[in-house]
Amino acid sequence: MEEFQGKIGKDWRTSVPWWPPQPKPKVGTPNVVLIVLDDVGFAQLGCYGSNIATPRIDALADKGVRLANFHTTSLCSPTRACLLTGRNHHRSGMGRVADLAIGFPGYYGKPPKENGFLSEVLRNVGFATYAVGKWHLTPDDETHMAASRSSWPLGRGFDRWYGFHGGETSQFSPALYHDNHSIRPPRPYVEGYHLTEDLTDHAIEFIADLRAVEVDRPFFLYFCPGACHSPHQPPERWAHRYRGAFDAGWDRWREQTFHRQVAMGLLPEATVLSPRPDWVRPFDDLNQEESALAARFMEKFASFLSDTDEQIGRLVDFLDDLGELANTIIVLVSDNGASAEGGPEGSINDVRLANLDPATTSEMYARIDEIGGPTSHNNYPWGWTMAGNTPFRRWKREVHEGGVADPCIVAWSAGSLATGEIRHQYAHAIDVRGTILQLLGVDEPSHLDYVPQTSVDSASFASILAPHTASASAIRTTQYYEMFGSRALYHEGWKAVTFHPIAPLYDDKNPNDDFDEDQWELYDVAHDLTETRDLANEYPELLESMKERWWREAEQNQVLPLDNRVLWALVHPKPDQRGPVDMMRYFQGASQVPEAVAIDLKYRSHRLLVDFTLEPGDPPAGVLLAQGSALGGWSLYLLDGFVHYSLNLYGKSITTVKSTSRVTAGSHSVLFAFTKDERDGGDALLQLDDAAGASLHVERVPPAGWNGVGAGLTCGYEWGPSVGQGYAAPFPFPGIIHRARIEALGPKVRDPLAEIEAILSQQ
Repeated sequence: MEEFQGKIGKDWRTSVPWWPPQPKPKVGTPNVVLIVLDDVGFAQLGCYGSNIATPRIDALADKGVRLANFHTTSLCSPTRACLLTGRNHHRSGMGRVADLAIGFPGYYGKPPKENGFLSEVLRNVGFATYAVGKWHLTPDDETHMAASRSSWPLGRGFDRWYGFHGGETSQFSPALYHDNHSIRPPRPYVEGYHLTEDLTDHAIEFIADLRAVEVDRPFFLYFCPGACHSPHQPPERWAHRYRGAFDAGWDRWREQTFHRQVAMGLLPEATVLSPRPDWVRPFDDLNQEESALAARFMEKFASFLSDTDEQIGRLVDFLDDLGELANTIIVLVSDNGASAEGGPEGSINDVRLANLDPATTSEMYARIDEIGGPTSHNNYPWGWTMAGNTPFRRWKREVHEGGVADPCIVAWSAGSLATGEIRHQYAHAIDVRGTILQLLGVDEPSHLDYVPQTSVDSASFASILAPHTASASAIRTTQYYEMFGSRALYHEGWKAVTFHPIAPLYDDKNPNDDFDEDQWELYDVAHDLTETRDLANEYPELLESMKERWWREAEQNQVLPLDNRVLWALVHPKPDQRGPVDMMRYFQGASQVPEAVAIDLKYRSHRLLVDFTLEPGDPPAGVLLAQGSALGGWSLYLLDGFVHYSLNLYGKSITTVKSTSRVTAGSHSVLFAFTKDERDGGDALLQLDDAAGASLHVERVPPAGWNGVGAGLTCGYEWGPSVGQGYAAPFPFPGIIHRARIEALGPKVRDPLAEIEAILSQQ
């Protein structure tokens, strides 16, 4: 704290007041808007060769500079950590996504205070700072209302936040947070709610609130829509815009996009399109159902992206209306390559893959009209992933160019940057921070809030953004990569890379092979950026030196130990500091409890016990306890005068048991008991007061998770869309819930994920 420079006497007559100076940027300092798209591949924006309509993003490219050789980490949380900290992702504890943290420094899932965020730097020099949208930089066991907020946006330098934790959420019923508390969406999806529009509304609101008080204070807006991570859920007005547009399939789309990229100058004319991998089927080999499904999946992705472009346009128009667009630095990036998490056929609910029960083609085809709607957590098949990363090989989670080469656009009309130009110099996500700070004239601080700062890895690429700098030297000559055991090193135009699988996926590689047995490839990416000519045998000494350099980088950046065990991380999560949790009480109307910290009922016998009162005139209808949504979960509720329990098996089926007696006005007790069998299901008993219980056999319960969109456990209402049928969430209970308890009875009967992990570890 700065030393007091006034005078303190015996009383006010002999004292002189003094106020510590407040940071104030100089007049004319530009605003900064950093837009981070999710899972958008190199080829999926119009200005990067796509035929998907993104006119507002394309307009930014026309007013600014497109980077054609920009790179990320190949996964979302790690890249976001790079963007905000300017450090390599392992140095920030983000060697993988926050949800899959493991007990090593490079993988804690929580960037340390010594690695200050861009928001902290800019707030300390007088900026207003706002985060809107996806965060995913907090461990999932710290995303609840009882948690410390130290790693939430307001704990990391942002003045305001409106968005969601985790990697994905429903676009129609998102698990929203406003500043430091959980909130419900402002209106239901049946009234036209859509998340991207809501996020844009709040981004505009935050800036408007600032300008209503301070007319010239610059702001930093970190704008991160959920698009285009699955679920690919466009709003209704966009839902059918692309019907039939992708019927020709991914092979033809890829070829046409490649030709457009070359014609645009994004790729040198001598570029070779990487071959379709053996594990991606030629589109012409698909049957009628398969091709119809594949086209529909891509239609929804495209609609989702175009709507996001439209919302970005609304934000840009607001800045223009303020008269501030010209003096706003806008940086738009994607966090990794297109995602292959939908598998070879596509997915109508990604959590089913984790639960070892993927939907069949026939089931998906029967539900084709649900794709993109509130009951579908849809993700497209591998073929579209390959096409989305044109012209590169592989995809998200892997460190060949398809996983790490991404769009990056920088525009600042008042900043004398080049307009409508393309740059081919190598750059990385860690360099975005340094570039922004250099354009602002802000130095990296040695301390933030008295915390000494570590060295930054960021190197500004501002020098290549000016006109006539197309032939300027690149500012970054070396960069390592690692994700789930796949590794690469870029050095002075060369790239050494090796793929190590996380599971038996699409070739004969054994995920449990020793990392020393991995086959390294070597590419002259200065002339072969699509990695089509492996030169490892021609330059063995160069390859060995590259590998040695990779190990040095790994030791310096907390990369070690190498670990590709995704399933292991799910089976062996971070220790729960609460100890064993076998009984919990929940409270009517309280915030939702995220699945990560709710009592775990999967593959365990358990009981739900609720005591409640209905006053005369109260309708006997409403939710008592629930977890999840239409995409998976369970609900204990009153409907048509009876108590019901519904188990929604990740949208595949709904199993319901109903009480034998009616609910009347007065006080009641409900018991639901589930006894797990030795297989995949168990027996359920539902009892109201002293009446005879209703029983039901449940064939299957999920071993891994109820849903993948953040819909947690609630008391007195549901999050939505509804778990069961015949009612609409939130379906609040009109009476008084005196006591609602959940008891887990003993350990898991068995754990299929652990069994599979054990089998895989022996292969």
